[in-house]
Formats: sequence, C-alpha cells, structure tokens
Amino acid sequence: MKFLVCISKAPDTTTKIDFVENNTKFNEAGVQYIVNPYDEWYALVRALELKETLGGTVTTITVGTPEDEAVIRKALAIGADESVRINANPKDAYYTAFQIAEYAKKGGFDIVFAGKETINYNGSQVGGMIAEFMQLPYVSLATKLDLAANTATIEKEMTGGIEIVELNTPFVISAAKGMAEQRIPNMRGIMAARTKPLQIVEPVACDELVSFVSYDLPKAKSACKFIDPANVAELVHLLHTEAKVI
Repeated sequence: MKFLVCISKAPDTTTKIDFVENNTKFNEAGVQYIVNPYDEWYALVRALELKETLGGTVTTITVGTPEDEAVIRKALAIGADESVRINANPKDAYYTAFQIAEYAKKGGFDIVFAGKETINYNGSQVGGMIAEFMQLPYVSLATKLDLAANTATIEKEMTGGIEIVELNTPFVISAAKGMAEQRIPNMRGIMAARTKPLQIVEPVACDELVSFVSYDLPKAKSACKFIDPANVAELVHLLHTEAKVI
C-alpha cells in the first residue's frame, strides 16, 4: 500500500501573535513552528499504523519553503519513509491543494491523508479540494479507519451518532481526533530522519485566488472582577449591567 500524508507547519500554540508592515504580514520573528497537530497526531500516525500492519510506504508532502524542512524532518523522525516538498510559499488552500493533487496523481497512492484542519487557519478546505482535483471519493473528519485489502471502513461523528462509510481505494480522507494516538519520535528515529529522502519538486502553474488585505487582533479581554460573596446585590447589578452572553 502507498500512503501520502499532507504535512503543514503551524505556530506553536504558545506563540505570541503579532503583525508587521501595517498589519499585512504575520510577524515570524522568534516564532517556533511545529507540525500541525491534526496532520501529525492523527493523519500521519494512522498511515504509519496501516503500513506496519499491511506493509507499504508512507510519504509526506508539504507545500513550503526551505525554512519548513525542520518540520518535515520531524515527520520523518516519527516514521515516514520519505518526504516531498513542493518548493513554493502557498497563500491559500486552493493553491496548496492543487500542488499536492498534481503530485499525487502521478504517484499511484492508495490513500491521501490530511489533518481535518490547521490550527492557525482552521479552514478545513485542503482535503476536499485535493479530492476534487483528483476526482476521488472524500471522507472528512474521520475518527476511525480500518482497511482490509482495498476496502476501507471509516467512522465519523455526526449529530446524534456515528456515520459509517465503506469505500474502495483510492480515496482522500481528513483525520480528526480519535483516528490515532500521538507518537513521540525516539532518538533512533531522529537520527534516521537526517538521511531519509527529501525530494524537492518545483510547483506547477496555478492562480492564487485569495489575497490578504490586513490582519486584526481580537480585542483584549477585560480584567476579572471579584465580588465579595456576601455582596449579592452588587453581583446582581453587574450581571444586569455589564455581563455579556457569548
């Protein structure tokens, strides 16, 4: 079996968010980047589990610049066999998905995995776009995937229950919490990652459909007010005059 896993970088969740150039660009100075958790913990690890059970290879693919290679090597350290970097700085999901699909069409992959979304944009668009470009079935927000020969049984949460989908490979899937358990790379994996293949592929021509005009930070939260438990009247007054239901 051949598995392709889409890997993207995201700022560490403790990163202080700031913008420069008149709020038109994210300030990357001092930012620590990590593998997007949905890509790493669920999509990549489940692909590795299937490889260990059924045999085959796991390839990761990233649309990014040379600065992203540290993040790519982390995925290799966890257990991927090889990686591909499309040499471009993507500006939108459409461009990213198109580049991945163009590469995947030539690879004969049985399953293309993606995390359900990135933690910095939360768009949940790339997986579906890849499937459309490749004209393949797509299952989103999957929480469980079992594979027997070329037939997959997939579970995904829905309102009031669980939906079970059965389909044949090849297909595209986005992985949500529950698909697998996080793996921590060991020293052997980290050392091996240094010599695993990392192929650089030039992008194909594609329009970027989105441009970012400016960014704004959310308004700062107001300070907490502490009320004496005995002062019920003040609490009631503040609930009527200042409290907001979100």
